Amino acid sequence: MIVQSSGRMAQPVAGFRFAAVASGIRKDGRIDTALAFAERPATAAGVVTRNRVKAAPILIASERLRGGELSAVLVNSGCANACTGEPGLTAARQATAAVAKELGVPEARVVPASTGVIGELLPAEKIAAHAPELVRALSATGADDFARAICTTDRWPKVAEAVIETPRGAARVLGIGKGAGMIHPDVGPPQATMLVFLFTDAKVSERELSGALVPAADRTFNAVSVDGDTSTNDFVLALASGASGVEVPADALRASLEKVCGELARSMVRDGEGAEHVVEILVRGLATEADARQIAKTIATSLLVKTALFGREANWGRLLAAAGRAGVAFDPNVASVSVAGIEIVRGGVSLGAEVEAEAQRRMQAESFTVELGLGSGAARFAYLTSDLGHGYVDVNAGYRS
Repeated sequence: MIVQSSGRMAQPVAGFRFAAVASGIRKDGRIDTALAFAERPATAAGVVTRNRVKAAPILIASERLRGGELSAVLVNSGCANACTGEPGLTAARQATAAVAKELGVPEARVVPASTGVIGELLPAEKIAAHAPELVRALSATGADDFARAICTTDRWPKVAEAVIETPRGAARVLGIGKGAGMIHPDVGPPQATMLVFLFTDAKVSERELSGALVPAADRTFNAVSVDGDTSTNDFVLALASGASGVEVPADALRASLEKVCGELARSMVRDGEGAEHVVEILVRGLATEADARQIAKTIATSLLVKTALFGREANWGRLLAAAGRAGVAFDPNVASVSVAGIEIVRGGVSLGAEVEAEAQRRMQAESFTVELGLGSGAARFAYLTSDLGHGYVDVNAGYRS
């Protein structure tokens, strides 16, 4: 069972405590530093951005994840600490060292995460000065403060929850994320950013947790796009406290993580900077899922498609043109296109102005599906995207100022 936050307070997850404080990193004085603490070392798995330009916290987190156990995650907003060289690495280590000292845990078991402006050095001294306050504030009910502290241009915090029922009892999953712009995640095993933190009290091994997280992230976060830009700081971290004592089947763990990640991913697209619509691009009829995914991704990231969605225009020509440049073979003469449940193209040609007008009327909805049938194959894939309009330009044209 999944519940989205929507004003509902996140429910506690056994074995974890959360806190947030204002460290003075953000100019507006908002809470900007968040901490999640596992009362006992938690099983850990994570995936990080595959952007070749990686922020300092991503490099450090990738190293510390290799141990398979973590005690805490320290997150700041207002400064990405990316492209800051050796001083950035030093600053991230100083911040985690200060918090680790207050917690009484090894520094190597505290991972950093950051979001904000690229090129600005993390003011580690501000976090260190507020470390005692941050640790004192830890509470089992502090997840909502944690969620608010990591927001940047987000219009709302992003929280999703699940309960895994088993014959031996129930385990909880809590997901907290942030993201509205610079959203086109490409995350994989360690080798604005989207930040996602998953907490469960299930009893699982690192191999089981990683085995569930990697495909869940790939089918959710790696299948959404707001603007086509992959961040330097994208990070998805899963921690399992085992405090419930409940061992969950691998398929149930994977399904619950995918559902929670899916809720968070949809919330990010819905919160896309200036966005008014969430649109599912469903491509079917291809020989392989990889082919369907490539076409769906090409359409979802097309600026011409996204601006047409903003204008509530059923411009099917842009959809087929984007599909045709995706590098995947298909026969345009068998193509069909449906928008918001209305078929407007069959056999590669328009079905007329009347059905297009009905499709455009339905495009006023906040969420709808664009479906392309491109053959008789069994493979299909869906990609989530948002429209792109004036609001996105307004937010990002002066992001640093």
